[in-house]
Amino acid sequence: MSIADDLRSMRDDAVRRIDQASDLEALEAVRIEYLGKKGSLTAILRGLGSLPADERPVVGKVSNEVRVAVEDALSARRETLRSARMEARIAAEAVDVTLPGRRRRAGTEHVIDQIVDEIVETFLGLGYTVAEGPEVELDYYNFTALNHPPDHPARALQDTFYVRDLSGDVATVEGESDVLLRTHTSPVQVHVMERQEPPIYVLAPGKVYRRDVADPSHLPQFTQIEGLVVDEGITFGDLKGTLEFFVKRMFGEDRRVRLRPHFFPFTEPSAEVDVSCAICGGEGCRSCGGEGWLEILGCGMVDPNVFGYVGIDPERYTGFAFGMGAERIAALKYGIPDLRLFVEGDMRFLRQF
Repeated sequence: MSIADDLRSMRDDAVRRIDQASDLEALEAVRIEYLGKKGSLTAILRGLGSLPADERPVVGKVSNEVRVAVEDALSARRETLRSARMEARIAAEAVDVTLPGRRRRAGTEHVIDQIVDEIVETFLGLGYTVAEGPEVELDYYNFTALNHPPDHPARALQDTFYVRDLSGDVATVEGESDVLLRTHTSPVQVHVMERQEPPIYVLAPGKVYRRDVADPSHLPQFTQIEGLVVDEGITFGDLKGTLEFFVKRMFGEDRRVRLRPHFFPFTEPSAEVDVSCAICGGEGCRSCGGEGWLEILGCGMVDPNVFGYVGIDPERYTGFAFGMGAERIAALKYGIPDLRLFVEGDMRFLRQF
């Protein structure tokens, strides 16, 4: 048998094995065996130079024909196997559209946002408007215009987050007023009084920042809601009536309210507001420390000195202000023992609201 006959026999054997290849890996093994660097057909092609001159043309022609036939068979089988693999994958990943779908749990508004919305809706119904202001504030608006003396403890670095410049020093505006993260939303009240003539009935919700260590009753960042009223003939009785209405609207008609004398730099007289404990009804229990009352906010009549900073005549106008933490209101409303639960992102807790 001649070399040409051997080549044709090799072609038939290769095509048969190619047709029998069950997957792409087996097909690649056949290709390497015949057309790889050490393949049987490759070896014959490399040995053409050693053949007698009269045999080279015939063997060369047949060798090329065999190589083309094997490559064509490989290409055709490869496409067939790829199509079969894709069909098998599609079948394995097929979705039965007749099966009932999986219901996705709908997202809800965060409980603190719900509380803020509820408080805002309550005061909108009383004729208030909502005002906003910058969270990065000047100490003039955060302290000075709110009647804080220069040596007030709240101005200290251990109590307030001051913004620093590239040199590491506390940033200032025109070398006079320090820049800081606001510690309350009261600066919004100053901005409003600067640009708006009385009567003023405004509510200022927003994030505030203090150098507090997070614990069950404190957070370094929380949501504060402050209210301001400036008008002719405003009295402490108006403040008390407003807050009693708010407490009963928020916590229920059976809740009692009391005001205790206190001190705030920007109000005089000032008071802290307590609400009767929902658990013991004011009798005293572990939740309220045996007092029967729980503090919810601070308030007072606007100090005339504050009016002096914004150009409002204290002889003609009076006003009151109050401030509360939304997290504390939520904790009292729902009986939450630890404020940190509101910011930890535990969906098992948050989905309850």
